[in-house]
Amino acid sequence: MQANQLILHPNHEDHHIARLAAYAILLHVMEAMIPSPLPGVKPGIANIVVLYVLYRDGWKACAWVSLLRVLAGSLVLGSFLTPTFMLSLSGAVSSLLCLGLAQFLPKKYFGPLSLSMLAALAHMAGQLVLVRCWLIPSAGIVYLLPLLMSFALLFGLVNGVITARLLQLASRPKRA
Repeated sequence: MQANQLILHPNHEDHHIARLAAYAILLHVMEAMIPSPLPGVKPGIANIVVLYVLYRDGWKACAWVSLLRVLAGSLVLGSFLTPTFMLSLSGAVSSLLCLGLAQFLPKKYFGPLSLSMLAALAHMAGQLVLVRCWLIPSAGIVYLLPLLMSFALLFGLVNGVITARLLQLASRPKRA
């Protein structure tokens, strides 16, 4: 073996994360093909996979899947290091931070539905902060808050319902 070679030995968990990230990337790319009625308004269906991973595999795996989705999705779509990529990354990091804090909330009151809505609101908030600080340094962005946060809440609700159902199906015993 040469001194400048790096040999990686992926384990079962690495393959598992890669497979889940591939699902999220596929959904992200498919969603990019859907026309958006308003700039910044997308359902975020790839976040269903991210939330599912949070419940099944924990926050660390969730963070890997989310960040791989943003990175690989931007490479596939040709938006790497563009403002679109930066917005996606800021939203993903914000929602991951929110989910990281939310894991300490009482599970009795905070399930997939409420966590999905919190993460969607954090995602939108992260994007709006970046827009305000970098792309449109104007206080006028505040006027978009009610509309964009309403959509975030709606899509967070829908994605949370889907995630809760998937988690329910995954926990059922298999039939013989």
